[in-house]
Amino acid sequence: MRLPIDTKIRCGVIAGGFDPVALTRQAKLAEAGGLDSIWVGDHVAFHVPVLDSLSVLNFLAGVTTRVQLGTCVYLLGLRPPVLAAKTAATLDLLSAGRLILGVGVGGEFPPEFEACGVPLAERGSRVNEAIPLLKELWTQNSVEHRGQHFQFGPIALHPRPVQQGGPPIWVGGRKPVAFVRAGKLGDGYISHMVTPEFYRANLEKISQAASGREAEFQTRPFGTAGLFFTVFDKSFEAAHRHAANALGAIYRAPFEDAAKRYCLLGTRDDILARMREFAAAGTRHFLFSPLRDPLEFTQQLVEEILPELASLSDTPAPPKLA
Repeated sequence: MRLPIDTKIRCGVIAGGFDPVALTRQAKLAEAGGLDSIWVGDHVAFHVPVLDSLSVLNFLAGVTTRVQLGTCVYLLGLRPPVLAAKTAATLDLLSAGRLILGVGVGGEFPPEFEACGVPLAERGSRVNEAIPLLKELWTQNSVEHRGQHFQFGPIALHPRPVQQGGPPIWVGGRKPVAFVRAGKLGDGYISHMVTPEFYRANLEKISQAASGREAEFQTRPFGTAGLFFTVFDKSFEAAHRHAANALGAIYRAPFEDAAKRYCLLGTRDDILARMREFAAAGTRHFLFSPLRDPLEFTQQLVEEILPELASLSDTPAPPKLA
């Protein structure tokens, strides 16, 4: 099938830091400046301090009125699906239908799985079982389930989300099994550390896996997003040095090669040129993760990138995915 993706290029930013005043300022700047969305990452525990993702989005919902609010990505396998569905439905309702629930399996920090009582090897099968359950819990008056990992019901969750059918579920991941999951179960895809060539190939695999779901995409086009660690600087080389050091500290691993291949780095023109390549590969929602001061970065995004989005919208998607 041809995967029906959106035509408009959109732009979002990852919220950064722990200070509620700074988070509020960044969110209000993003909304006033015209960005489409604000996103947060998710871990229960990690190499660096992290906040609870849906709690942050609930906070940001209270200081904004327009921008979409997304998780990039929520580690669904760590949570019981009924609790995840309830929390997400509450956020969608209180934000007036602005939630995009990006989900993934995680696994790069095994101690958080042990701490949550979830075997690391089960994370993929748990997410596969949970995604359809979330959609059922958001739409059906009674849900009963007896599956491999979860058994409950009959139960009903009310009130329901604002969005018809519930918040869209966008699936993140870098392995082939994630592309199958996105195509068979998801409403969108979020890439992480890929080249434009791999992005295009990944969408083709997703499109193949989505065969038979044409009716589902009539009212809601498939979302195609990418998470990009980004550094503005006077040159690509200077931005690359900063990105490699920052990501190496976050992930406790060398990042020189990965930063060069996968990040958006350098001047405005450098970043726009790379965005154009991803737009041609099918990316429609750019999620920028700043590796410097989040507020300053958001201001640069508004001033230097947003005015050029119209030109990126003219970039054709791959013929198979149009």
